[in-house]
Amino acid sequence: MRPLNIAIIGFGKIAADQHVPSIAGNDRLELVATVSRSGAGTARRFTSYGEMLEQVEGLDAVALTTPPTARYDIARACLERGLHVLLEKPPTVTLAEIHDLACIAETEQRTLFTTWHARHNAAVEAAAKALAGKRIAAMEIVWHEDVRKWHPGQQWIWEPGGFGVFDPGINALSIATAIFPGPLFVSQAMLSFPQDAQTAVAAEIDFTSPVADGRLHCSFDFRRSKGEEWTITVRTFEGEELRLTDGGGRLLIDSAEQACEGLGEYPDIYRKFVQLIDERQSHVDVAPLRLVADCLLLGGRETVGPTPR
Repeated sequence: MRPLNIAIIGFGKIAADQHVPSIAGNDRLELVATVSRSGAGTARRFTSYGEMLEQVEGLDAVALTTPPTARYDIARACLERGLHVLLEKPPTVTLAEIHDLACIAETEQRTLFTTWHARHNAAVEAAAKALAGKRIAAMEIVWHEDVRKWHPGQQWIWEPGGFGVFDPGINALSIATAIFPGPLFVSQAMLSFPQDAQTAVAAEIDFTSPVADGRLHCSFDFRRSKGEEWTITVRTFEGEELRLTDGGGRLLIDSAEQACEGLGEYPDIYRKFVQLIDERQSHVDVAPLRLVADCLLLGGRETVGPTPR
């Protein structure tokens, strides 16, 4: 069986650091082209995805790692060309866009895969199994980091459709929706907008759920000046406490660290992508994106100082 020929569209840091080595480590895939405005990348390099689609023969799939505002048009064009499509998180800017892409993928009988990389930690799957069927007493999510470290000089994140603090925060929501033993609903939110930005730099969110009676709280902040904290703590009514740290990389139950082994986030994403293609299936999960949309619908707004520089 020949490898599936794949191209990366939107070649930046995440593509170089995660996608390229994960594709190289999967013997079912071969990276044949990359696309970026600057021409950076590996294999055959292009500055236009349209040019790449016209010139690369035998292409089977694409991975879209562009900023989210560009993804709908590119994904639609690729699906209509008969290509399988992997979308970095968040998959699109709006729920309507991803719904339309799912319909196109079904019509074209091609795989569409909305990836949420934090879910592909083995510790997240273990936490979901441990919480299954449990009633929840409390949940606390803290997702604080320094935007200057993780998005240096990236103005797009402050523009409409850039998601602001919800760009990393949606990782926490992707884990929460994967491990929580029932639905989560936004009950209230307060969003902090810099005076010179169109997206939030911080957010405080409360949730409700029919399987929980205590407080379900979430704190996102892009202004952390030293270090970062990516933790989710869940306490059950039986008194058990689960704590995911390192962005979902480690699991502690009642303070005892659990042994959780897996391929790693991005290698597992590509393992799943190949499996979906082989099975002629799509996997489109919009639960984290829906929670972000609900925060924007329900959230209050306050104006704070300028964007961190």
